[in-house]
Amino acid sequence: MVQSLIFDMDGTLFQTDKILEISLDDTFNHLRSLNKWDTVTPIDKYREIMGVPLPKVWEALLTNHSKVDREQTDAYFLEMLVKNIRSGKGALYPNVKEVFSYLKENNCSIYIASNGLTEYLKAIVNYYNLDNWVTETFSIQQIQSLDKGDLVKAILKKYDIKKAAVIGDRLSDINAAKDNGLIAIGCNFDFAQEDELAHADLVIDDLMEIITILPKIKHSHLQN
Repeated sequence: MVQSLIFDMDGTLFQTDKILEISLDDTFNHLRSLNKWDTVTPIDKYREIMGVPLPKVWEALLTNHSKVDREQTDAYFLEMLVKNIRSGKGALYPNVKEVFSYLKENNCSIYIASNGLTEYLKAIVNYYNLDNWVTETFSIQQIQSLDKGDLVKAILKKYDIKKAAVIGDRLSDINAAKDNGLIAIGCNFDFAQEDELAHADLVIDDLMEIITILPKIKHSHLQN
């Protein structure tokens, strides 16, 4: 049985959708108040690129804005996300705590590797007490390359992990597993895309499936 599991946060453990729209609306209302935006909030465009690091998000959404505008918008959006998390507007996916409890009881180490920013991740971890189960949460901010494969590599190195599974809903999670010779478990949740999940070793529709999958993963499978 694999003893280390590295989870993505957004769209895997945390139902980002619940706070995304309101936080994005808050942010674009702010831009409108500054006369820096005059149309609808580009929520659909954001959904398409969901999962990429935030600096790239603002490049895509605010193509005609200055770097300073993007940085200020990024900071404001982060404030709104954290505020909405702390006021209980978000939610974990079903069975997160049940699965984490099971893993902990079975001596599995749990890590989080996310493209989310440190403050944002801290807000989620604190609000839902995820530190009860999670060894450490890693943010893409800790890696200069903004590459999730490098982030996973940093976890493996820090904790001297030889075999692990990466669980996530997007291609960046699957690639992060493959780049490090780990098993990729794709989550067919809100933001998942079929063509991306096709690259995963296994696909689940509910986190509870991890409990049944884990004992079946042979070490030899990880070496492929």
